[in-house]
Amino acid sequence: MAKDVWARMDQDGMADPPEIDTTVAHSARMYDYWLGGKTNFAPDRALGDAVEQLIPTIRTMAQENRRFLGRAVRHLVREQGIRQFLDIGTGIPTEGNTHEVAQLADPTARVVYVDNDPIVLAHARALMDSSPAGRTAYLHADLREPEAILSHPALRQTLDLTRPVALMLISVLMLVADADDPWKHVATLLDALPAGSCVAVSHVTADFDPAAVGAVVDAEDEGRMTLVPRGRAEVARFFGDWELLEPGLSPVLAWRPDGAAPARPEAAYYWAGVARKRG
Repeated sequence: MAKDVWARMDQDGMADPPEIDTTVAHSARMYDYWLGGKTNFAPDRALGDAVEQLIPTIRTMAQENRRFLGRAVRHLVREQGIRQFLDIGTGIPTEGNTHEVAQLADPTARVVYVDNDPIVLAHARALMDSSPAGRTAYLHADLREPEAILSHPALRQTLDLTRPVALMLISVLMLVADADDPWKHVATLLDALPAGSCVAVSHVTADFDPAAVGAVVDAEDEGRMTLVPRGRAEVARFFGDWELLEPGLSPVLAWRPDGAAPARPEAAYYWAGVARKRG
């Protein structure tokens, strides 16, 4: 990142320049690599290739997870009337970011992005390229501190928490260990949102291929990264008592596909679902 960009970020009060270690593999950069992005380095590609040896379809899975994000956002805007989004665990900006999809459906949509990753902060300005009628903001914050997210001035200036909000938790909960009780943190966020709000979750699982996913967990552990695949019941707990929208908690390929129903919906090892808070 050029020094003048860091200077602008500092002048805007956005953040101090983060320290980014490119000598070890990093989950967001690996995901970027699988999506065909350019924000990755040799260690990311090496571990990414090792994972691909274990799961040859990992690139397709990453792409299908990204497509779920797009389908979910379009559904939330067009069918559920949502115009506000809180996207936690944003990841490195790439094609089809939440604000791009939402504002294509409704230019007035507002999005707050949240991530605790310095590499995402370094690219945060790409996430704030809003339509003139809408608005976006970025918070450098942690899912494990939901109260700090909810009370952040930038969130309060961008979103109206008395009106429905869509909470986007796309491939982020798998990065939080059970010991950190991600269900508690998600419940805090859900409790803060009004009736009519929605939550979208995608989560890697070992349900469809325990041996392959177990080997990936071991590989990422050796690379000093946390990956926690969870079973269907564990993922369902994240929705609390909110009402799951059709087709319920499903393999990601089977959640409202744009075309024909997939022949093998379990071919991508993710559970996915969207739920709505009752009035």
